[in-house]
Amino acid sequence: MLHIALWKRLTILAICLAGFVAALPNAFYQRVERHNDAVQSLEAGDSLTAEMRAVLESWPEWLPSALVSLGLDLRGGAHLLAEVRLQDVYAERVDAMWPDVRDALRDIRGTVGTIRRQDAPVGELHVRISRPENMRDAVAAVRGLARPLVSLTQIGAEDIEVGSDGDVLTVTLSEEERAATDDRTMQQSLEIIRRRVDEVGTREPTIQRQGNDRVIIQVPGVGSAEELKALIGQTAKLAFHPVVRRTSNANEVPGAGNVIFPSVDEPGQHYILERTPVVSGEQLTDAQPDFDQNGLPAVTFRFNPAGARKFGDYTAANIGFPFAIVLDEEVISAPTIRDHIPGGSGIITGRFTVEESTRLAVLLRAGALPAEMTFLEERTVGPELGQDSIDAGKVACIIALIGVLVFMFASYGMFGLFANISLLTNLVLIFGALSLLGATLTLPGIAGIVLTIGMAVDANVLVFERIREELRTAKGPARAIERGYEKALTAILDANVTTLITAVILFVIGSGPVRGFSITLGIGILTSVFTAIFLTRFLVVLWFSRSRPRTISL
Repeated sequence: MLHIALWKRLTILAICLAGFVAALPNAFYQRVERHNDAVQSLEAGDSLTAEMRAVLESWPEWLPSALVSLGLDLRGGAHLLAEVRLQDVYAERVDAMWPDVRDALRDIRGTVGTIRRQDAPVGELHVRISRPENMRDAVAAVRGLARPLVSLTQIGAEDIEVGSDGDVLTVTLSEEERAATDDRTMQQSLEIIRRRVDEVGTREPTIQRQGNDRVIIQVPGVGSAEELKALIGQTAKLAFHPVVRRTSNANEVPGAGNVIFPSVDEPGQHYILERTPVVSGEQLTDAQPDFDQNGLPAVTFRFNPAGARKFGDYTAANIGFPFAIVLDEEVISAPTIRDHIPGGSGIITGRFTVEESTRLAVLLRAGALPAEMTFLEERTVGPELGQDSIDAGKVACIIALIGVLVFMFASYGMFGLFANISLLTNLVLIFGALSLLGATLTLPGIAGIVLTIGMAVDANVLVFERIREELRTAKGPARAIERGYEKALTAILDANVTTLITAVILFVIGSGPVRGFSITLGIGILTSVFTAIFLTRFLVVLWFSRSRPRTISL
């Protein structure tokens, strides 16, 4: 006898109801989108106007408001092609080695004499010693700082090359280390760009490496390429430098090992700082917008244990001396150290607005770009092109849906009607899942939905054909339906699990449109299995228990 436990029935109905509720906002897309924009504006601190209140009241607060994000090809957005200046990373790496090189040479000062850093080309470190006859000892001491590269293709390679020219010792990165640095820099740039874009609310941007030093960035829903550049183009490099002195001459030569940066709060003033920072932004673990003791916008920060230790040791040893907080080669503040700061946390104050402090906190949390980016190509994709794609996708979905509905009803009659109801529910569940996950729907994603429409009835076809076979053995309609579902289960799981594995592989390996296709395909497979095995059977059992037919015909 066909029977489904009450708890199973309630679970099936609850899942379907949850899917309908989650998908409901997409039926009122523009209204809900305006409501969400108003909520974000209110959370950002904007004043509540009568127009904003009307927009907020246009959608009930007790209903979900999550929407399926539309991709660049459906909604329009910004496209950028950027080039990463890898040479900057070489210069920073070599410059950061100066303290270690200086300490190594100081250990043998009796042999090499006095040491002095010299101006050098970008990516090189030059150190002059007063006893060039002992240059071999100096080179050996600095070469001891070299570290082996761990790589299957670079066995025996080291990260630096040490040489000499007269009384000048030179340190550069090896070719193998430059190649490894290029890969690390590009991977770090991709990840930081992705974190910055995601944290401001954009869903699934397309961020891909092109060639050795270029990155393609496509972000849907952004008003212009300039808006995207303003977010991505900022390096947000935070560092704390010892102060040498202050000057009003912007053209003053800072001297070897020093740099000169302008002051933000003091127009016309510049600070000469030691080039090598005490602590850098790479050691930040958190940054949050806040307000200072005067109620002005500020940003609080916290270092990791290593950064906190360096920061604490420096402040303990330099009480009474100023130190500079530098952001993107500008001195935000240069306070005097009044006391030991052991906690590894602090606050950045300046002439910030609330929006600027919030954006700065986002950039610092996401991390500093390892190198400056030059934008080679930029364009904005208009929503008109996206609307054409949406219309074409709608036509494709409608044609596929109508064709499948007609075929199933003509082939299986009443059972085909149950399969059609499950198919429509399946589409609703797909959009509900996409909304809950915050996934982005692209044109390939629509193709995945169209494919799902065709595949969604496969499981039902398998079940109905098995029921037909069981009816020929004259076991009765109830037994035939039960046996049909039992025997078709393994074939259904086999077909859908293999397709799901393919979707997972596409998601892991692919990116952008390929990932959008895999998401809709994977979700469609899961919802198809649910509706075919559980929902269709629930409808069949419900119909059979009410009508009690002596025979059934498919």
